[in-house]
Amino acid sequence: LLAECGIVELPDSELQRWWADPEAVVQTRLYDAFDGARPGPFGFNTAALDPDGRVWFATGSLVQMIDPSRLSQKALPAQTYIESVVVDRKEFTASGNVQLAPHPRELQINYTSPTFLIPQKVKFRYRLDGYERDWHDAGTRRQAFYTDLPPGKYTFRVMACNSDGVWNESAAELDFSVAPAFYQTTWFRLACVALILGLFWAGYQLRVRQLAHQFNRTFEARVSERTRIARELHDTLLQSFQGLLLRFQSAAKLLPERPDDARQRLDSAIQQAAEAITEGRDAVQGLRSSAFETNDLANGLKAIGEELITSASGPDFPAIDVEVEGSPRNLNPVVRDEAYRIAGEALRNAFRHAQARGITVEIRYDKRHFRLRVRDDGKGVDEDTMQRQPSGHFGLPGMRERAEIVGGHLEVWSKLNSGTQIELSIPGPIAYDGASHRSVTLDGPPKPE
Repeated sequence: LLAECGIVELPDSELQRWWADPEAVVQTRLYDAFDGARPGPFGFNTAALDPDGRVWFATGSLVQMIDPSRLSQKALPAQTYIESVVVDRKEFTASGNVQLAPHPRELQINYTSPTFLIPQKVKFRYRLDGYERDWHDAGTRRQAFYTDLPPGKYTFRVMACNSDGVWNESAAELDFSVAPAFYQTTWFRLACVALILGLFWAGYQLRVRQLAHQFNRTFEARVSERTRIARELHDTLLQSFQGLLLRFQSAAKLLPERPDDARQRLDSAIQQAAEAITEGRDAVQGLRSSAFETNDLANGLKAIGEELITSASGPDFPAIDVEVEGSPRNLNPVVRDEAYRIAGEALRNAFRHAQARGITVEIRYDKRHFRLRVRDDGKGVDEDTMQRQPSGHFGLPGMRERAEIVGGHLEVWSKLNSGTQIELSIPGPIAYDGASHRSVTLDGPPKPE
């Protein structure tokens, strides 16, 4: 380049060979005020080479010199040092393994290079191991910034480049760690997993216990019902048959000598047999595993009413009216069956013994309670009769037992010549809401004129 400028003399062949070399590279370097150069207002207009090999440049007002023999002498690599760490405006000395509190929002690392050869041209690059893989070119900036570092261990590395473009081979390092918050620790995560698994297990066990309790309650209700029916068959039906046998034997003895007395005793035995058959049919009816196949309690009670009207022997029998308030819902099977049997027993008693003109069954569904009420306008029952249980009949104590089985409450109200009312109330969560109303009237076959 100096030869082209006429400062250094070279043979033409050497110049041609140099320019023809495709691998020839022209290296340039810009000198500015930091290097001591002072450009003039009109640029360089002349240059000269002195006997010592120095190159002189002259402008209109300045003369400057460059010694080419010193251009090949590279400066030593610049060393780097990490000065401090600033976390959320709190400064820490960069020594050893720095322990930082959880959730550092703003992290600043200060570093420098103590070189005295044009420090304004020293450049830096850095990398945070454990957080990033690539080096960041920071230029002449001497700070590194990070925000919201997750918990973990980190190593900060920084390298410097001197004014001649030479990078130092060994980077300055700083080890530090960010402590995890309690909910970021392994033990807390394991505890959460264990808690979730424990909740699932507890829920599973609770569900199993509920199913077992429901099954046991259903099974106990079935066993209790069958035990009651067996007891009634033994205490009523079999005893009635035994009494019939004695009556038949007595009538057989009187038949040769006193046929009229024997006939009366046979008529009495026939009437007793009819009552025994009715009693046995009622008892066997209670042995059904379910009160009805569908879950419509009103239809089940309507069927009982139709059966009672069909089997009525006299011309006068009460009309049975079934009313439903609220939206009908599916009841618990045990609740449904026990309510069906309680209402059925109340219907039979009112139909056969109350001498009523009308019987009303009210079924009410709502959120808080399920209510079933049977009332008649018959002759009623005095207080003494309600308190004692007639031998061989289900009676009020049995109704109350059924209500207790399903967690309900039974209330009975009756007075002479004022009718009777029996009300079953069961909490909604057990039995199980609404505002509709329907009514079904059972008039039965037309009464004879």
